[in-house]
Amino acid sequence: MKSGSMKRKSLGLFAIAAAFAIAGCHSFKKENIQPPTPLPDDFKPTVQVEKLWSNSVGEGAGDSGVRLRPTVVDGVLYADSTDGKLVAMDAASGKKIWSKSSKTHGWFGWGDKKRPDAFYAGGPAVSGDLLAVGTLDGHVYGINAKDGSPRWEATLNSEVLASPLINGGLVLVRTQDGRVYGLDAGTGERRWVYDQGSVPLLSLRGNGALLAANGVVFFGSDDGKLVALRQDNGEKLWEQKLSTGEGRTDIERLNDADNAILLDGTTLYGGAYHGNLVAIDGPSGRPLWAHQFSTMDGLAVNGNAIFAVNDESQVWAFDKNGGSDLWKNDALKYRWLTGPAVQGNYVVVGDLDGYVHWLQTGDGALAATKRLSKKAIRAQPLVVGDVVYVEDVEGRIGAYRLSTR
Repeated sequence: MKSGSMKRKSLGLFAIAAAFAIAGCHSFKKENIQPPTPLPDDFKPTVQVEKLWSNSVGEGAGDSGVRLRPTVVDGVLYADSTDGKLVAMDAASGKKIWSKSSKTHGWFGWGDKKRPDAFYAGGPAVSGDLLAVGTLDGHVYGINAKDGSPRWEATLNSEVLASPLINGGLVLVRTQDGRVYGLDAGTGERRWVYDQGSVPLLSLRGNGALLAANGVVFFGSDDGKLVALRQDNGEKLWEQKLSTGEGRTDIERLNDADNAILLDGTTLYGGAYHGNLVAIDGPSGRPLWAHQFSTMDGLAVNGNAIFAVNDESQVWAFDKNGGSDLWKNDALKYRWLTGPAVQGNYVVVGDLDGYVHWLQTGDGALAATKRLSKKAIRAQPLVVGDVVYVEDVEGRIGAYRLSTR
């Protein structure tokens, strides 16, 4: 059994005892913890939202607990599903350009029907004509983004739950067992691997995406740290603790920091469960400020504000220069929101009942609500230009634009 199996086993047991702490397990939260705040019957939107299109990709994430998020490159939207579907759509209309299924001819079209299908996870990454995508059974595929034909495959040690990152001739991949890999973008050959070493047995389900800039790869770890690696060889440059993991129980000591981080100028922003929202100088790793804040999701930045969702699904805005809080909205409390995205002058989040919500960036007031489906939305919305793309757990993708009428 691969090295990631112990962690997967522990997560399964942990889900039964403490499902509220596992990002993505919204159904448990809905049944066992606080009921979601009802949406007001008399709500009147202050901005009009136009739904451009919706389409589906296989069965989506299903019950896997992963957060599948599409990507858009040069007007094409790429998306995948855990049941082996991979598609390219016109981002403006939602019409499919090509579609591939790993179930059609065995494992991703190579014809070996004795091997399992590709259980895609984390969402695809695209750069030029290369598409890279990972799987729940520890593989990464290099694929021709123009037509979906296979190029190469790489076998890793554990699940790939985060989207790969293509940068500087490498496909950068993190796995559920705490490793980060640098794979050759042309062949899939392993160039280097960074091994975190000890990975906590109890942690949140999933990994945040890697971030690369100026020859450095950044990520938040399962043990509450923000880590910087050299991109050319995987050597660790520095790390900063985002959470102390203090408490009397295993749940209280849970201090996962592997949600998404972001870079604004030369400043990194990151957060941790049972930890802090922090700002760090990227080149040196020097902490700039910290604000106690527990989050399981990604962050967004706009102007002088950082937007985040805490572990009770309250949406917050902080001053990015000093970390002081600007506003808090609890109208969506316990609706188990996604991480935030910024579309124009609005913060966009999805919730456990398939609703998409827009909040004003200035004061956090709820401005609009649209329902994509009746299924949970777990992945952070994706904003490209003036359009936001949202995906639910069953693979339904919707595109929305703020109306000027």
